[in-house]
Amino acid sequence: MAKGTLHRITGPVVIAKGLNAKMYEVVKVGNQTLMGEVIQINGDKTTIQVYEDTSGLKPGEPVETTGLPLSVELGPGLLNSVYDGIQRPLAELRKQEGDFISRGMTAPALDRKRKWEFKTTAKKGDDAKPGTIIGTVREYDTEHAITIPPNTKPGKITELKEGTYTVTDTVCKLDNGHEISLMHRWPVRKARDTQKKLLPNIPLITGQRVFDALFPIAKGGVAAIPGPFGSGKTVSQSQLAKWADANVIVYVGCGERGNEMTEVLEEFPKLVDPRTEQPLMNRTVLVANTSNMPVAAREASIYTGITISEYYRDMGYSVALMADSTSRWAEAMREISSRLQEMPGEEGYPSYLSTRLADFYERAGRTITLSGKEGSISVIGAVSPPGGDFSEPVTQNTLRVVKNFWALDAKLAQRRHFPSINWLTSYSLYLDTLEPWFKENVAEDWRESVNRMMSILQEEDRLLEIVQLIGSDALPDKERITLRIARMIREFLLQQNAFHPIDTYSEPKKTHMTMKTILKYADLAYASLEAGMRAQKILEIKAKDRIGEAKFEKNYEALLKAIEKEMEREFKA
Repeated sequence: MAKGTLHRITGPVVIAKGLNAKMYEVVKVGNQTLMGEVIQINGDKTTIQVYEDTSGLKPGEPVETTGLPLSVELGPGLLNSVYDGIQRPLAELRKQEGDFISRGMTAPALDRKRKWEFKTTAKKGDDAKPGTIIGTVREYDTEHAITIPPNTKPGKITELKEGTYTVTDTVCKLDNGHEISLMHRWPVRKARDTQKKLLPNIPLITGQRVFDALFPIAKGGVAAIPGPFGSGKTVSQSQLAKWADANVIVYVGCGERGNEMTEVLEEFPKLVDPRTEQPLMNRTVLVANTSNMPVAAREASIYTGITISEYYRDMGYSVALMADSTSRWAEAMREISSRLQEMPGEEGYPSYLSTRLADFYERAGRTITLSGKEGSISVIGAVSPPGGDFSEPVTQNTLRVVKNFWALDAKLAQRRHFPSINWLTSYSLYLDTLEPWFKENVAEDWRESVNRMMSILQEEDRLLEIVQLIGSDALPDKERITLRIARMIREFLLQQNAFHPIDTYSEPKKTHMTMKTILKYADLAYASLEAGMRAQKILEIKAKDRIGEAKFEKNYEALLKAIEKEMEREFKA
């Protein structure tokens, strides 16, 4: 391995002299062998971003190359693990060091001692090409497929053996000399290959009514949740992680406050997966990189998360990646860019910000993998614009590449309306492609009901401007009824209690029935008004106020049907 010496230290960015290294190669810096990555080469000077605190480093200390790019270990043992931004296992380091980890400390990402029961699905003499599944390992309730790594030359299997092995044991040999173990390494900045991308025409059911009904996301889709401080980004993402219709969850806490990540780390192990009745952590990988951790590792954590997601996608699983938040990632890039003395772009962010964001989000998608299975990665990235200003560069560049915009509103959060998604500024570009699925699997009139809901909410916004000028009593009867229906939509449909055992999740059928019951009241109200009934009498119908009770009822179907009959009876009376 090539060696050089430290020449200059500027925060997390250091310059080494006499180091014969490649771009993005991992190097060991200083006497404490701190981990770093080459980000610029200029003559005999090599610029390195260090993933740990550089205080105490001195010019003249040694720098050594490793010959490898920044890579992650992929294999059994990833699920139910907590890593930092460069895939160091935090639980293992805590055992060795306690609560405060020394600089230079490292440990293998995958447990080298743990043994796994390997069952073969291929046999000796079979053709083996990148992506070929040779066997499986049981990882909790997940069938973990062991594949030929994507960067392996095709060949024939000369040896394949079942049994109990550690992740480093050889389980398969090819005639071209390649030996396959249960794990392999993959560079984080390089996307894993697939056969082809598929249309995003299957929804990722989240169980959150405002998302599933008004702004749905497709499997393999990308969404952004921008919002100011305290508007509920982390709670919204936690809800999506708990309830999204995905086989594997990868949660990346990128530069978030320590107390928020602590809540996630304490809460997730206690959560029960409703599908398996097992702990939710059994199908979750957490990448925790808090705001007080080194800035360079924050920049790497997003790539670590997406690479782990691609690994499970290649097995044919649906993966949901929560990135909280991409703004902190962009801030890390801005800090490193300024240390490199690069020409700044808008608000000091590097000029390649939009390219990096696009590269990251483009790794999402529903695909046919190299093994011929169908897998998907859905990416939901939180954005934290300073002061809630959506015109700042990170939000605007994110909007260019995502198809879902779930705008959080601080005013709604202050009124205790959660999830505080602003229905007037949010949008989803997947509505048309997902319409056939909802028609076939939920209800024929799903899209029609959604369109009516949105038009009533938009009409309410227009009427509220008039109300501020002349008061609600001066409005015509029809508009007064429209305002009441819009309020019912907001309170009975869009508001959802994340901490209630029943209301925390709403299946599409329940969401549709709630929409239909509200619209039933609307139809009866407008028809009665035309027939000469007074608006005040229509607004005093008592049954309509019981629609909200269905949110907290397991047997919601019977309740909503009873409410409909009661409404009809009241209107007839």
